[in-house]
Amino acid sequence: MDKQKRMKELITLLKEASEAYYAQDREIMSNFEYDALYDELVSLESETGIVMADSPTVTVGYESVDELPKERHEKPMLSLGKTKDREELAAWLNDKEGLLSWKLDGLTVVLTYEDGMLKKAVTRGNGEVGEVITPNARVFKNLPHKISYKGKLILRGEAVIKYSDFEKINEQIGDVDAKYKNPRNLCSGSIRQLNNEITAQRNVHFYAFSLVTAENTEFGNSREKQLLFLKEQGFDIVEYKRVNAQTIGQAISDYEEEIKTYDIPSDGLVLIYDDIAYGQSLGRTAKFPRDSIAFKWADELRETTLKEIEWSPSRTGLINPVAIFEPVELEGTTVSRASVHNVSIMRSLKLGIGDRITVYKANMIIPQIAENLTKSDNVVIPDVCPVCGGKTQLKNLNDVQSLYCTNADCDAKKVKAFTLFVSRDALNIDGLSEATLEKFLAKGFLHSFRDVFHLDRYREEIVKMEGFGEKSYQNLEEAVNKAKSTTLAKVIYGLGITGIGLANAKLICREFDYDPQKLLAADKESLSRVEGVGEVLAAAFYEYFRDEKKRTEFEELLSELDLVEETIDRSNEQINGKVFVITGSLNHFENREELKEKIESLGGKVTGSVTGKTDVLINNDITSTSSKNKKAKELQIPILTEEDFIRDYLS
Repeated sequence: MDKQKRMKELITLLKEASEAYYAQDREIMSNFEYDALYDELVSLESETGIVMADSPTVTVGYESVDELPKERHEKPMLSLGKTKDREELAAWLNDKEGLLSWKLDGLTVVLTYEDGMLKKAVTRGNGEVGEVITPNARVFKNLPHKISYKGKLILRGEAVIKYSDFEKINEQIGDVDAKYKNPRNLCSGSIRQLNNEITAQRNVHFYAFSLVTAENTEFGNSREKQLLFLKEQGFDIVEYKRVNAQTIGQAISDYEEEIKTYDIPSDGLVLIYDDIAYGQSLGRTAKFPRDSIAFKWADELRETTLKEIEWSPSRTGLINPVAIFEPVELEGTTVSRASVHNVSIMRSLKLGIGDRITVYKANMIIPQIAENLTKSDNVVIPDVCPVCGGKTQLKNLNDVQSLYCTNADCDAKKVKAFTLFVSRDALNIDGLSEATLEKFLAKGFLHSFRDVFHLDRYREEIVKMEGFGEKSYQNLEEAVNKAKSTTLAKVIYGLGITGIGLANAKLICREFDYDPQKLLAADKESLSRVEGVGEVLAAAFYEYFRDEKKRTEFEELLSELDLVEETIDRSNEQINGKVFVITGSLNHFENREELKEKIESLGGKVTGSVTGKTDVLINNDITSTSSKNKKAKELQIPILTEEDFIRDYLS
């Protein structure tokens, strides 16, 4: 084997995986596969003595995205060396004491406080340069805005979304395909929003794990005292245990038991010397500090037999492969299936029916295939959809090959479409779960959305169905009747037009005076001019209603509904047609949403970021050096306090 050639191949693969994970919030390979490739590269570099300039073993992370301002860290943020060997950790400690803590799985953030106030928050980025997300950090649920310490304080920590909050957020999303894949991706996207109102809705928490600088403060050469100091200042600190070579084994076992019910995402542990001076005296490698090391859970692997590949269609037409295997016990539960994600990963594993495979739980939670031991590669990709029998098509998107159903009338697509239509943010019909909708579709009760309002035709059949009865039917009938009174925006959202969320639907409906006929007559150009819509969404909206069948179904649906009249008072010339941005806390209005609704009721628009189209920025902290204030000043856009706005625009 040409070792240098293999090294270049590995670098390319690992860089692509890192870019997908850190910059695009998607995964093209499992953690297990990434670690194996990384270890192979390290071994080859050691054998050859050659380390390429772009090797991930000497670079840190991935370049930050361009949407947010960038800033260089005062001190580089290095990755950690890692091990899965408990004895190695004990040997690493030698005769020293250390702090063993969770390695939280979110987004690392560096905070700077001056004069007791939060002045700056920057993401890790590539370790040298990060993204400035100060407005977003200010809405982290547990972050102190003011602390008693008045010197310059710099600390590092992990911003995370807890599993319980992640599940609640996903429960509110009716479209199964739109649900978030894991807490880390949701957290990363939430923190890097241009509009911190979205961040505030996501329940992001911050856990401090390292103090970088605290002017004129002594900590007795102890990392633990630094953490306790941060705790005294009001920060939640990462849970840790003080350990030595004799006690670390039991501490790891305790963590291993705790992670089974731990609400905060974690992908391992971190061990650092408590003795600051000793740790610093060890220096660093090109990539890793020598005062700390990461412990990755040794994945509990189980060997089993692949029984079949189940092809699971979705509302978008995407058909995902799911591996079904002989049940095995993993991390205390019985597991018999694991998503293979897409055709590219399935092919890279060379899966075949009857193959011997090893499976594990990523981060001890999500079942994954680790390795295919026999690689018979005999899985046949279906040329017809398993639900409707329509033709399938392989598509390459971002170098990932996936299978799609081409039949627009596929019942699987209808299930997802109806699920979205009856979801809380759309028609909000209790009693129509996805499982119930599947049954109704299979029996031919539902063909178009208006059929939801004529389920009384099938009353006798429904009350006899498993899980139903007279009371259940009555509850469903009440929910359906209640749903008839709704808003045009919720109807538009419920149609499932690609990319059109409830917020977009509200903007479009308001632009066209809540008039369905004006919406149907709108062209791409007028739609794209709607603030927050743009050309892509405008094209999707326009093309949806160019389909005569969908247009007719929409008009028939409207005949079943009592649309709540949404009127706009355009008499206030100060507000009508103007664009406002709201930031910071408020005193007179309960929250920003209340002020936003007030402005919109008077014909104004409220957006999340300051642009050349913005007329007024409302911020009670006029002297703030926030990015919104800076941008407004650059564009000579007036910045008004809440009191100024009430006096000048509402009185």
